Amino acid sequence: METVSTDALTAFKGEKYLNLETYRRTGTPVRTPVWFARDEQHPATLYVYSEINAGKVKRIRNNPGVKIAPCTMRGTVKGEWSSATARLVDSDEAGRGHALLNRKYWPKRLVDFLFPGRRARQQIIAIRAVG
Repeated sequence: METVSTDALTAFKGEKYLNLETYRRTGTPVRTPVWFARDEQHPATLYVYSEINAGKVKRIRNNPGVKIAPCTMRGTVKGEWSSATARLVDSDEAGRGHALLNRKYWPKRLVDFLFPGRRARQQIIAIRAVG
């Protein structure tokens, strides 16, 4: 059984972006810088969001094993890579993820306000570092 590592997530404290490495069916890695929010009630969990039909969502559906690292807005890695497990969430947990992301990133909050139907096309992803 995998153990959850909160130590691996300390590298993300104070950061705005994480680089999410997902894998194509061929095993080829795809790296994407994304916004994230940490859930203080569940400190081993980070939440990110994406469009529901985005490639990263499809890749996570096929292979939940991912790697994460703190990065710049353009994806330049600023720390060590950590192995993690990603899962697509819905319902109450997705609402919690949206709330955490909206609290951290005002541009997301603004876009969600101006385009209320957009949120229905977003997928919340929960990421847990393993160690």
